[in-house]
Amino acid sequence: MNFKTKQNSARTSTWRGFLLPTAHRPLLTVCCLLPSAFCLLFFVALALAQRPRNNFPGQPRIYEVPQNQADLSGRFIYARIRFDTGLAYGGRHIGDGGQPWSHDYPEAGRHLMKIISELSKTDATLDQNEPIFAFDDPHLFKYPLAYLCEVGAMNLSDKEIAGMREYCLRGGFLLVDDFRGEDFDIFVEHAKRAFPEYELKEMDVSHAIFNCFFSIESLNTRSYGRYTPRFYGLEDNTGRLMMIVNRDNDISDYWQWSDDPFRPLEETNQAYKFGVNYSIYALTH
Repeated sequence: MNFKTKQNSARTSTWRGFLLPTAHRPLLTVCCLLPSAFCLLFFVALALAQRPRNNFPGQPRIYEVPQNQADLSGRFIYARIRFDTGLAYGGRHIGDGGQPWSHDYPEAGRHLMKIISELSKTDATLDQNEPIFAFDDPHLFKYPLAYLCEVGAMNLSDKEIAGMREYCLRGGFLLVDDFRGEDFDIFVEHAKRAFPEYELKEMDVSHAIFNCFFSIESLNTRSYGRYTPRFYGLEDNTGRLMMIVNRDNDISDYWQWSDDPFRPLEETNQAYKFGVNYSIYALTH
């Protein structure tokens, strides 16, 4: 986990004020099929609102386990955390619309690594999907930053809880993102099992993680539906931040769709600033 970073302004390429993972964005063509589009959006929103929630007691443990993953630990890349989803999501693919822990995969990670490579001298892994591990997989310890999402569908075993604890206490940094509402309470329960002696606390913009590369001036990000995003952290007994929890937020979604010309530019830029800062903090603390 010993990566050196240094800001590099000499080799950045920009588009409308910020570096993007693609060389340019295409020209926009808007089709006026509004009635059909609104109908489609309605049914998509309805399907998402009816998605299953937590595991049911007694369900078998079902993983979609990646096979023969390459060891990418020689350069910087974050690892993605997978967890049991039981029959509620059994057999689903990896990626958007599939396993909850795989949302925004793999584009979000690929785009963020490109940004980090361009903005700093961090030796980042490019054009590779991030490796995927459960908390109890010893290979996870090769990666200084781990990404966890959709925690409302999570039901960790005691072994996975022990792995989460050991990973964070041994220097790993956990980024928790892409969840909303009561999902936070579910994650808090897991965090208390892993770290009974520590407490998640709401953070403000003065914390070092928001100032270690970019100076982020405000934590007022776009509302996640009817929820207002907030940021929580968990520190060890030395004051080192072991995890950051983007409550009612989905920062990685902006990374994933940053090459979509219809996405708001300012919000995409802000999401990348958070991602770069999280990565630099993980590498230097």
